[in-house]
Amino acid sequence: MSECGRLVLLGAPLGNPADASTRLREVLATADVVAAEDTRRLSRLARDLDVTVGGRIVSYFEGNEERRTPELVDVLRAGHLVALVTDGGMPSVSDPGYRLVRAALDAGVPVTAAPGPSAVTTALALSGLPCDRFCFEGFLPRTPAGRRSRLRGLAAEERTLVLFEAPHRIAGALADLAAVFGPDRPAALCRELTKTYEEVVRRPLGELAAWAAENPPRGEITLVVAGAPPAAAQRPDDATLRAEVADEEAAGMSRRDAISEVAIAYGLRRREVYGIVHATD
Repeated sequence: MSECGRLVLLGAPLGNPADASTRLREVLATADVVAAEDTRRLSRLARDLDVTVGGRIVSYFEGNEERRTPELVDVLRAGHLVALVTDGGMPSVSDPGYRLVRAALDAGVPVTAAPGPSAVTTALALSGLPCDRFCFEGFLPRTPAGRRSRLRGLAAEERTLVLFEAPHRIAGALADLAAVFGPDRPAALCRELTKTYEEVVRRPLGELAAWAAENPPRGEITLVVAGAPPAAAQRPDDATLRAEVADEEAAGMSRRDAISEVAIAYGLRRREVYGIVHATD
């Protein structure tokens, strides 16, 4: 046990164990406590790497992180080395970890990382789309109305966009992306990166939506979408603005808030959108 505890975030392989770093192996073998998103996956990874986890293994996932975080902070304050590992990629990037990182920092505990694979940058590099500037949005809202609202706010984003999505929602997400961004926007669907059945499908959003509807993809999915051309930021027609306000109202938003939401999404004055909506009343 050292004089001062330390939290180490471990970048785990996305699928292929050969991508594990030497430092990840060392930390797994020497940490006093290893907090894992899935303890079974950790055990399998350790076997694949021929590493013996020397410390105590505890689970740390979305369902218990609020309760377990104070326990792990107490371990860190006591001077122990705690490693945090998720099922793949870096902890806290759309995975458990942020809560523990914040709590450790607030407690004055040093936090460091053993960098490793990232689904975000791996998919971005494989997509064939511009990589010099990009925007990571994580998972889109689960409800169709929430998803469309978020996408309208991103429609004029000129940076390449990286998203995560669940297999059972990907067809709906692609259909909404094609509707909001336009069917000709280039995109790439990357699934099961570094695994046996890795696949990257590069097509315009309209074609990609049709493909996903006919061939529902399985596994871990990262979606990369080209940024908007400058012309995409121009004002939509009045009918589109009225329809989008109506969509927000149907989802439970007040008309006042719906008008504000649509106005912000397109960089318009609220008064302008208000006039368009009420012109038909």
